[in-house]
Amino acid sequence: MKRFRYVPHTADVAFVAYGRNAEEAVENAALATLNVMLDIKKISRSDVTTHHISIREKANDLNSLVWYTLQHILSKVDERKLNAYAFNVLSISTSGKKGQMRLEGKLEFKDLKEDASLLEVKAVTPHDLRVEKKRGLWYIRVLLDV
Repeated sequence: MKRFRYVPHTADVAFVAYGRNAEEAVENAALATLNVMLDIKKISRSDVTTHHISIREKANDLNSLVWYTLQHILSKVDERKLNAYAFNVLSISTSGKKGQMRLEGKLEFKDLKEDASLLEVKAVTPHDLRVEKKRGLWYIRVLLDV
């Protein structure tokens, strides 16, 4: 199964990420985002030790949860100049409190000496962000402001 594909957009970068479940679709959406920002192949192939940062988010619905999570990842990469190359979702759950959704995951990165930056992503936009399940597959459509 294809993890994601970039779709035409006039000014920014848009993509659709896929998954057999919501967790896998979020991981692939994060991968597509990181792939725009950084040379993730160069980073992942490096023999430097992998580190991780915990990412925790909560929201009232899945669309907002994905948006908050991707924006959190973007913020961490930007503020700490991380050479991130993967995001692993540990859990997505719903609590009894008004059906609030929670996501826990870890952002994987390496401390490379050389720069792996590709393109500056300013924001993950909530505009047109959609999370859908169709015919047993999850789809996440995202627009990145570059």
